[in-house]
Amino acid sequence: MTAQQWAEQALQSFETVVQASAGFRARAGQRSMAERVAQTFASAELGKREDDGDGAEPQRAIAVIEAGTGVGKSLAYSAPAIAMALARGTRVLISTATVALQEQLVHKDLPALAEHLQQPLRFALAKGRGRYVCKLKLERLAGGGQEDEEDWGQGDDLFGPADKAPAASHQAQQARMQFYASMADALASASWDGDRDNLPSAPEPEAWSPVAADAHSCSGKHCPLFASCSYFERRKELVAAQVIVANHDLLLSSIGARLLPELDNCLLVIDEAHHLPATALAQFGCEADLSRLTWIDKLASRALRIGQLVEVEDIADLPNHAARLRAALQDCARLVLDLHGQQPPAARPAWGAGAGQPQRLRLPGGLLPEMLAEPLAQAVQHAEGFLAVLRAIAKALRTAMRDTPDEARRLSQLYAQVGALAPRLEGVHAAAQLLLQETPAGGVPAAKWFTLAQEGPYLVVRAHASPVLPGNTLRQHLWTAVRGAVLTSATLTSCGQFDFFLREAGLADDPAVSTLSVASPFDYAVQGRLIARETRAEPRDAHSFTAEMVEALLTDLALVEAGALVLFTSREQMRRAVDELPTALRANVLVQGSLPRRELLARHRHNVAQGQPSIVFGMQSFGEGLDLPGPLCESLFITKLPFAPPDDPVGESRAEWLRAAGRDPFSELVVPATAIRLAQWVGRAIRTEEDQAHVYCYDKRLVRTGYGQRLLSGLPPFTLQRQTG
Repeated sequence: MTAQQWAEQALQSFETVVQASAGFRARAGQRSMAERVAQTFASAELGKREDDGDGAEPQRAIAVIEAGTGVGKSLAYSAPAIAMALARGTRVLISTATVALQEQLVHKDLPALAEHLQQPLRFALAKGRGRYVCKLKLERLAGGGQEDEEDWGQGDDLFGPADKAPAASHQAQQARMQFYASMADALASASWDGDRDNLPSAPEPEAWSPVAADAHSCSGKHCPLFASCSYFERRKELVAAQVIVANHDLLLSSIGARLLPELDNCLLVIDEAHHLPATALAQFGCEADLSRLTWIDKLASRALRIGQLVEVEDIADLPNHAARLRAALQDCARLVLDLHGQQPPAARPAWGAGAGQPQRLRLPGGLLPEMLAEPLAQAVQHAEGFLAVLRAIAKALRTAMRDTPDEARRLSQLYAQVGALAPRLEGVHAAAQLLLQETPAGGVPAAKWFTLAQEGPYLVVRAHASPVLPGNTLRQHLWTAVRGAVLTSATLTSCGQFDFFLREAGLADDPAVSTLSVASPFDYAVQGRLIARETRAEPRDAHSFTAEMVEALLTDLALVEAGALVLFTSREQMRRAVDELPTALRANVLVQGSLPRRELLARHRHNVAQGQPSIVFGMQSFGEGLDLPGPLCESLFITKLPFAPPDDPVGESRAEWLRAAGRDPFSELVVPATAIRLAQWVGRAIRTEEDQAHVYCYDKRLVRTGYGQRLLSGLPPFTLQRQTG
């Protein structure tokens, strides 16, 4: 079958599904998107290519599609992609940024689509290993095992006095043991499948981490409980699935790990793609604690003891590696404090009461002070030696488990004891390497910084390093492996152009890339109004602006009759607004953080359904992914333009590099990023063809500045109304 025939067949499958769907409504934009998806996946050359001697690279095809709210993008990509995968004998991998969209796909969209296919469709949700319980760990803790010196869970006492949390009370310990016993009982009765997300209530991280599965402490097929392992049982479902839904973190972290389908032999859909660049930076950044180091001695002690048991010769070097590594990190911490003290008093962060946030010492230009080079080089050298010994011990343990299966349980526990602390060692090694990395001529320096935090009576120093250009990272790690992909979101253009996203995503100037913008079917000019409230105070004068903005906001909130959403750019803004709420409004306001998100939104829906005004106060996370159709959000209030915090060290480093190259970071970086964020916020207002909504913005820069006009050009075409306060 030719590529054109594949595309036509996939598009026909989409049309068949649409026509068979209840409440069918023809959408030209949705069909246009489905057609581009079909053409893209039909053009991609998948799998291994037979060497025909011409040296040509396999054909790649990547579509970047912005689909406005109401287009129906999940059906527009899933129907043709699945039809194409079934025809070509491959699989579809869908990656999203939020749990809400994953649940919508797995529990609603894909089951509905499967009803209209001629052959059965198997789909599964992929999650990271840490979302599943380790039955071996749970067995030990539920049986009364203590988290003592020989414990191998992640929750044991890893630190000395300088960083040790207060001991849990006897009552708290008893509650923890009861929690573990209840999980074990639920597993035994098959009323729970080992997935953290399927527990009746979400456990606290400190309760979950000691029993969570993780790669470093998992002996895989050598574990005596492997046959009933919750994580590997789910892995079997993934192997059999034709469609796998994952998240961006898992997509990037599992490249080359064989957890997800091979990227050169599957059809990849990245939904909520505007999150991909930030996920890449978070994924490939690293940090290391330079102050709390007793875990090094604990790991060395465990490794020595276990290495002797399995007769690993290399353990003789462990005491030296451990001592030298600890000394090198202590030297780094001392030198960082010296550097902090060398700053002029005006630039030096204040210490003492009230210093609630970590203070930061960024290295301009990514240039590492010469005094830090030697201890960091020592840290890299001895971390490498330490890791080599751990790998030898792990190999010997796996061999012993294979050769003496009767000892598998004991040996698996020994394997976990070593593995539980290995990620810390790997983190130190990665951070030290990136801190030492020199910038090649014409290259972009990494962001490098140290944080100093007062935690109780102790000062904790951490080292951080991160790439600053997500596009470079994605190009190197992701796009070199991908053959066919569709990236989509409601907000991929910035100020009306794809350029910013393409650069951020590593797809600029890639000949395999095509772009398509599909407009929303909503009539925004009729359905909504954008009210620009112009304050007298300048938004840069935070104190005066917030006071005036809050006064205007409260006046407007008094007019709310149904559902409303207020989005703040800082907690201080939100606190001021809450403090000044009049008594008549207080009962109508639900504040983010006062209740779990799901419960808060359920209460909001209930209040609106009862005919009562209900106003949600929220921050950045409520500005996207929140679906409040109809009366649930008839009014949207944006208190200030959502510029990124000015003290982000990665953003600072990137801006510094742009300025050094004679470029304008505000125009090239800040404004486009803000445009995408603002478009997401505004997108909370109109969710269906029947919705009517008013959007209020209290930042006069939106209508009074040149960059404000750029921001406006990227918003839906609401009727604009200006009001001077």
